[in-house]
Amino acid sequence: MNMPPSKSIVLARDGSGIAHVVFDRPEAMNAIDVTTARRFRQICEELASDRGLRVVVLRGNGRCFGSGGDVASMRDDPEPVIDELIGEMNVAMGLLGQLDAPVVASLHGVVAGGSLSLSLGCDLAIAAEGTRFNLAYSNLGTCCDLSGTWSLPRIVGLRKALELALLSEPFDAAEALRLGIVNLVVRADALEAETLALAQRLASGATRAYGQIRRLMRASFETPLADQLHAEREAFKACTRTEDFQGGVAAFLDKRKPLFTGR
Repeated sequence: MNMPPSKSIVLARDGSGIAHVVFDRPEAMNAIDVTTARRFRQICEELASDRGLRVVVLRGNGRCFGSGGDVASMRDDPEPVIDELIGEMNVAMGLLGQLDAPVVASLHGVVAGGSLSLSLGCDLAIAAEGTRFNLAYSNLGTCCDLSGTWSLPRIVGLRKALELALLSEPFDAAEALRLGIVNLVVRADALEAETLALAQRLASGATRAYGQIRRLMRASFETPLADQLHAEREAFKACTRTEDFQGGVAAFLDKRKPLFTGR
């Protein structure tokens, strides 16, 4: 379904291959409603077709990253609303998972419910001090969505994942760092700069190799060792056909820093 652009999410580019996807419903704590989900899917389709893309950054405008699904929109006739909302978000997340470009979550304020599940599906996450996390689903009498049950056990282990999901107790950024839910915690006033620095570092890397790494890692939990070894071999061979590999080998032999172009 083709929908007109919505201000519920803003896509911004800075000319260096970094795409900033900003959830922009600050008056609703960036809650995800159907309109937001549709727009997110559209943006992810656009990113999936961009060969110059090198990094995606997800963040939220206003006082938080996101409070999860828009509960108010689910009050009267929840099933069709949920079916469309999750359907659109699932397509979007599948597209993000297949990108060569790494996906970074930049977190602050509240990160709850579906917004937390979304961040768990990213490759790296950076959080501001003071950020509060809560899976929250069980408090509403429902289960996790947006890959939460796939990502969380892989990050924290099954027993801890069940604790976080069943009890829905809040936790802070320090605990998120300890559990591996985020990779880095920074001062709140440094979050934007630190996120940009991380994105720029990734954007200067070998994008096609990043894509192979992302896909191999994500498949590894379900792939027998023999199959994974074969997949690694084929992926390595594919990397050797890139300009970045050729340049990286030359730079290594010349004892100089490589300059990757993402090709």
